[in-house]
Order: sequence, then structure tokens, then C-alpha cells
Amino acid sequence: MGKWKTFYLIPYGLWLLLFVIAPVALIVYQSFVDVNGGFTLSNYQNFFGISAYLKMTFNSVVYACLITLVTLLISYPTAYFLSQMKHKQLWLMLIILPTWINILLKAYAFIGIFSGDGTVNHFLEFIGIGRQQILFTDLSFILVAAYIELPFMILPIFNALEEINPSLLSASRDLGASTFQTFRRVVFPLTLNGVKSGVQIVFIPALSLFMLTRLIGGNRVITLGTAVEENFLVTQNWGMGSTIGVVLIVAMALMMLLTGEKKKEGGHVQ
Repeated sequence: MGKWKTFYLIPYGLWLLLFVIAPVALIVYQSFVDVNGGFTLSNYQNFFGISAYLKMTFNSVVYACLITLVTLLISYPTAYFLSQMKHKQLWLMLIILPTWINILLKAYAFIGIFSGDGTVNHFLEFIGIGRQQILFTDLSFILVAAYIELPFMILPIFNALEEINPSLLSASRDLGASTFQTFRRVVFPLTLNGVKSGVQIVFIPALSLFMLTRLIGGNRVITLGTAVEENFLVTQNWGMGSTIGVVLIVAMALMMLLTGEKKKEGGHVQ
């Protein structure tokens, strides 16, 4: 049986080596190479010494936090009410369905919705507010990004809610706890790991968004993802682009450490 286990691990090991370890190693190596192909530390010196890159880093973290917060505020109530519904699996499938649509198509759909002659502005005009500049704003960027990430936040929270033992809720009510107290002291703590997983899944991609910054943000929203794209495709400075990629990888690793499950003494997961 041990030989078969080793055999089954070979495809996984090859996948990990070719599509995870090798690309990361290549990015790290390329970050120490200048435009002439020589070894250099100037890429990191430029990144941490130029205020524009530090500002982009700050913007990326702020936007990622806002997108994650908006997504969480919408996802938790949605997952909670979804878990109480009769045909919950059907509604869950309807929530997951938009993930099958290409992100580019969804972005262009929102361009039509938020544009000056779009659906939202027609509605605002109808109720007497008048047309507003919605597209190419921070608000539109955050809303569209949050919409795209919603299913990835809802799923882990929904799964955590489904794993709660109903007898715990009954015990809480029998002891005189109100609905809010039951939620605060029983439901939310037991779903905290689902929230942490959702935050990881949303925050990490949100940190490096670049397509939506152009299509929805109209280049007004500048993030590290945008800088990576420009360095690789426009200026052809692969060393600087790789350096920003390394910074993003480190930031994502730190996020996973901060939101990861912690083990107490005795091996219990917190």
C-alpha cells in the first residue's frame, strides 16, 4: 500500500514543482536581475526607496481591506439566512453560478450598468437624482470587486454554519439567551474559522487586482497588480516586476499567518 501511495503522490509532486515552486523560484531569481541581466539589489532599493511604490503598496492594502470588508458584510448575513432556508442547496448553486462566467465578461457587463447611459444612471434620472459619474470611481471598483469575490466568501462561512451542532443552539435558547446573544456567543465564534478562510480567499486576490483597476477604475485606482502588469508588459523591466511580485507573495504569506488556525497546547485548533 505504501508503494501505491508514493505512486499517487507523483502527479501531485510534479504539479507542485512545475506550477508552484518553479514559478516562485523564477520570480525570486528574476527580482535580483537588472535590465542587462546582471545581479543587482537595486530593484529592492528602488521599491523601498521610491515613494510611488510605497504609495502603491499602501493603496493595494487599503483597497484589499475595503473589498474584503464589504464582501464580508454582505456574505455573512447571506450565508446565515441561506443556511436557514428550505432549499438551501439550490440557492447556494445560484450564488455559485456567476463564478462560471469569465471575469472579463462580468467587468464589461458592469461597464454597461455603471456607464453614463447605463441602467443605474437611468434609474437615478427616473427618481429625480440625475445622472452621476459612477464608472471609473473608487466606489465602482470596490463594488465590482466585492461582487466578483462574494461566492468565495459565502461558501466557507456557509460550510461553517452547516457544521454547527443544532443542540448547541437549543441549549443556548433553553438557558435563556436571546437570538442576538446566541449569535454572538455561540454562532459567530463557531464560524470564525470559516470567516478567516473567506478573508484569505478574498484578500489575497484583491491585493493584486489589475484588470478591474483598468476597466472599472479607469486607471484612477493604482495598485501593485497594475505596477506588475506595467513592468512586465509596458516597460519590459522584468526585474522590477518580479520584485513587486515577491513583495506580494510575502504580503499574502503574512495574511495567511495572521488569519490561519492556531493550535493551543494539547493540539487543539483554535
